Amino acid sequence: MRIKEEFSYFGKKLQRLCSRLRLKLVCYFRSTCFLIWRLYRHFRLRLNSLSVHLIYFISISFLGFWILKVLKPRTAGSFKPRNIDLFFTSVSAATVSSMSTVEMEVFSNTQLLILILLMFIGGEVFTSMFELHIRRFYLRRIIRNTERKIDRSSTGIINPSSSPPNSLELIELGIVVTEVDCLAKTTPDHNNQIEVHRRQMTTVESTSKSDMEDSDSNLKYNSIKLLSFVVMGYLLVINFVGVALVSVYLALVSSARNILKKKGLKLFTFSLFTVVSTFASCGFVPTNENMMVFSKNSGLLLILIPQVLLGNTLFPPFLRFSIWFLGKFVKKVRPSSDYLLAKTGDIGYHHLLPGLHSSLLVGTVVGFIGVQFTLFCSMEWDSVALSGLSSYQKVVGVLFESVNSRHTGETIVNLSTIASAILVLFVVMM
Repeated sequence: MRIKEEFSYFGKKLQRLCSRLRLKLVCYFRSTCFLIWRLYRHFRLRLNSLSVHLIYFISISFLGFWILKVLKPRTAGSFKPRNIDLFFTSVSAATVSSMSTVEMEVFSNTQLLILILLMFIGGEVFTSMFELHIRRFYLRRIIRNTERKIDRSSTGIINPSSSPPNSLELIELGIVVTEVDCLAKTTPDHNNQIEVHRRQMTTVESTSKSDMEDSDSNLKYNSIKLLSFVVMGYLLVINFVGVALVSVYLALVSSARNILKKKGLKLFTFSLFTVVSTFASCGFVPTNENMMVFSKNSGLLLILIPQVLLGNTLFPPFLRFSIWFLGKFVKKVRPSSDYLLAKTGDIGYHHLLPGLHSSLLVGTVVGFIGVQFTLFCSMEWDSVALSGLSSYQKVVGVLFESVNSRHTGETIVNLSTIASAILVLFVVMM
């Protein structure tokens, strides 16, 4: 009996201890959740576009550095990049600045794929598309909250059967006040009924205004939704076409394909890396000599020139053209397309420019390229930088150099051999 009593005593003690511990854990968990929720609301209300961009780029830079560090480089036996070199390259790829402290041929094929991903998600077109999707999400939440408020307020509207005859017609004609004043003059004993009618008419008017605002909000939401998907389609289609064309060119032209074989680069990896880097205006090329080893491959240079322009200065005009094209041939999206083209300022997407600005931008781009092309040809046609090239290769090479001086920074010549006047011209254009 005594042993049973002792076991019973210790059992009760243990049960009390467990119950107290459970209560403390529950209180701690609730307090932690409440603290996290309060911190989340605090920072969410104070986050702006700069903070979101800063957090985004810091996060992907550190993530890219960690993955690059885990993966082994191609020259693991003889040379291994330092951590600071890997972090520098990761930040450079994520911010598309094209600066590197190590040669690109040091990285393995898997590491090159990681750099491709960093350049893709760090490019201006992708980040602006990501921002559009966030804005669309928050706008949808605002519209839903507004609809709920309208539904709640509509429950307080008096039964329409008690309203005076033809009140809705009078509202549409804008003579509601006249009707109420007439009632006040002819039936002074019915002040309560007049007040009821006045409140109902005010409620109906405010509801109709809310419906109009809600309709405008839905149109704006649908327009931003269309714009976000147009930008996504533009991004994917241009990159896909570029990769396909470069891959086909490398598969058909043996001279370009042999360069990749000598350097141990895979054809698809090179195509994807070069196109993504060019479109994102990064300028990274998976060769140590940049594009100088392809100076005689004019076809490859002609494929990359549109990628440079479509991912940078010509993105706004072609984005506007894409929206116009969809609205012209797809009736379902025509209202949203017309809204985007007519009210570019209300959308707040800085890449969507008015028609006049887009036309002027195209003229400016063509003019600057023409000036650089003319001066470069007149001063460097017989120089050492373009030696060994045919006339056609020189024309394409100078055009490629003129386009890239303001965008990606890819080059087919040794810039140290160019005349100082051309370098000054490049500085002005940059």
